[in-house]
Amino acid sequence: MACGLKQGDRMKREYDFIDLPEVMDRLKEKLRLAVVFGGDKSREGAVINVTHNPRSWKSYEQVAGNIRDALQEVGFRHVEIFPDDITLLDNLQKHEIGMVWLNTGGVQGYNPTAHAAAMLEMAGVPYVGHNPLNSSILDSKHIFKFMLQNFSIRTAPFMVCSCSPFDRSGEQDTAELTAVFGSYTGPFVVKPISGRASLNVHVVHNVEELWKTVDEVYEITHNHVLIETYLGGREFCASVCGPVLKRNGGFERSSTPNAFSFIERMLEEDELIFTSMDKKAITEKRIRVMAGADDEEIMGNLTAMARKVYSRFALQTLVRVDFRADAAGNIYVLEANPKPDLKRPDEKVTSLTCCGLAANKMEYVDLVESLIGDRIDYLMGHRQSSLAHLDGIIDDVGRQG
Repeated sequence: MACGLKQGDRMKREYDFIDLPEVMDRLKEKLRLAVVFGGDKSREGAVINVTHNPRSWKSYEQVAGNIRDALQEVGFRHVEIFPDDITLLDNLQKHEIGMVWLNTGGVQGYNPTAHAAAMLEMAGVPYVGHNPLNSSILDSKHIFKFMLQNFSIRTAPFMVCSCSPFDRSGEQDTAELTAVFGSYTGPFVVKPISGRASLNVHVVHNVEELWKTVDEVYEITHNHVLIETYLGGREFCASVCGPVLKRNGGFERSSTPNAFSFIERMLEEDELIFTSMDKKAITEKRIRVMAGADDEEIMGNLTAMARKVYSRFALQTLVRVDFRADAAGNIYVLEANPKPDLKRPDEKVTSLTCCGLAANKMEYVDLVESLIGDRIDYLMGHRQSSLAHLDGIIDDVGRQG
């Protein structure tokens, strides 16, 4: 039955999960999609004025190509790739883009992971990605950790150095260090509050080295610096996304977020923390996919914590949650990566999110279709006004409300 949803109307169409395959089939035929990667501020016309980016920049253009190819493989006929810069809205209008997949960490400026999502919210273009608030929270490690504490999710003790001339003094630093860490004197982990791939992350063995390292990180990032207790146990990660998965040829929806790709990062003898993928490729030798009976208890703990992060932060798309155990085996959340690497695995290199797909009875294209299917299912069920511009495509789906 034709629905006739008009721009600005609220929830005029009845929708049930059983309608999702038909909705997806129609969108695959006619929806114009764009996958957006990180724009290069040095390219002419990308920005008005070049400024500082406290977050280490990467374009992710190759991975955007992987996502585009996968979308085309599952049947989407019209998929473009655009940079995240000031030309984005013009490109979306010119190519009549109806929906965007965000695969960008931003261009420049502070809180850059939120900029593209904010622009799309303003323009009224739906997208696969985190909303601006969640993008900023997830990429601001200190805010994320404060909220973990508020949600009673275990995270390593930490303090934040603003490095402002109004805040820094030897007495204040020492007092706060004692208030947070008590008699603990190291090792510490010093890291930027915003970053990727473990870049500019240092293990400092004593208080004497601490403030020098904090200043060094600040000189690179010009942003707050995080100090936290070094946890000396095993290191893990798990990916978690929404309740809808494409698996075994069809869509399924669970009552909880889906946690998968349970990985133990295998630290080498001289590695105190897992080395950045920019410095050393993530190969099968550096990770262990957890699946056996001996892993069940840890996997259960990782699942519960990953789902709690997803639910408490009201996330709406994929994150990778990183964990570290202390010497006694207690597991702590380190951070949640708002843009986990979605590089398509090959014979030589994989990604932490994709390497566990086989254990979840999925392939790379299944994950890509799961993420866009989950987003469409959510918008159809809860925010139909965001899809009003697509009514000509999905008209006649569902029942009149």
